[in-house]
Amino acid sequence: MTLKFKAIDCWVNTNLGAPEGDANYLFPGLAERWARGTTLSQLCDEMDAAGIEKAVLVSGYGTGDTLSWVKDAVNRFPERFAASHIIDPRQGMDAVRLVDSLVRNDGYRLIRMMALMTQKPYDDAIYFPIYSKCAELGVPVSVNVGFPGPRVPSKCQDPFALDEVCHFFPELKIIMAHGGEPWTDLCVKLMLKWPNLFYMTSAFAPKHIPAAIIRYLNTRGADRIMWASDYPVLTFERCMKEIAGLEIRDEETLAKFVAENARKLFFSA
Repeated sequence: MTLKFKAIDCWVNTNLGAPEGDANYLFPGLAERWARGTTLSQLCDEMDAAGIEKAVLVSGYGTGDTLSWVKDAVNRFPERFAASHIIDPRQGMDAVRLVDSLVRNDGYRLIRMMALMTQKPYDDAIYFPIYSKCAELGVPVSVNVGFPGPRVPSKCQDPFALDEVCHFFPELKIIMAHGGEPWTDLCVKLMLKWPNLFYMTSAFAPKHIPAAIIRYLNTRGADRIMWASDYPVLTFERCMKEIAGLEIRDEETLAKFVAENARKLFFSA
């Protein structure tokens, strides 16, 4: 299906330096892209070339000063970029205070957490202060689910732990990121049950998005699934070409997947 509108990318890294954990074996050319780095002007040019209108930038991931980079990008292009940050909940109240400051003072629109880093399942007590603060602030939380690319233990990213979290925080919008494999059927079951649970395709080339997710997108899940690249893990150009080849039921569903669901969550007033 031909794209007749511009896209919104829900996960774009600053690319100031490679993060901890080697996932280069999964993505041809990734090591070279990390080593090259990307300036803000380069990023805007690449987005323009691929037809990407807006992006959610990620700080807290990489070896450079990602916080300053993201804040500067959003200040310079507030209509184009929204900010998100990867929080380490093991830092206790320091992490809670950081979330509060980023959202209240810097306009951050999304808080992310990664169990591959903490090695704790998402129903562990260390996450609950962050969930509570985000629910209070009305900001969504993104959590990585499924086997992580870096060679660390995987069971902590089983999405089943979110069943208890969704029950305890029914008003909190939670986004499952990074695919959820081999538990994608469970991801769909959880979304059928919990109305504020969403799914982001970050780090999955569109042609490799699990079939269960495409079926859900084409049926009851058109408002729950959103595209993301995890740039520079995947290039914008590749993603846009492969999205055009997906079997999406109609243009309205495609627009929701590629742009409109993200617009409502991260770019609405």
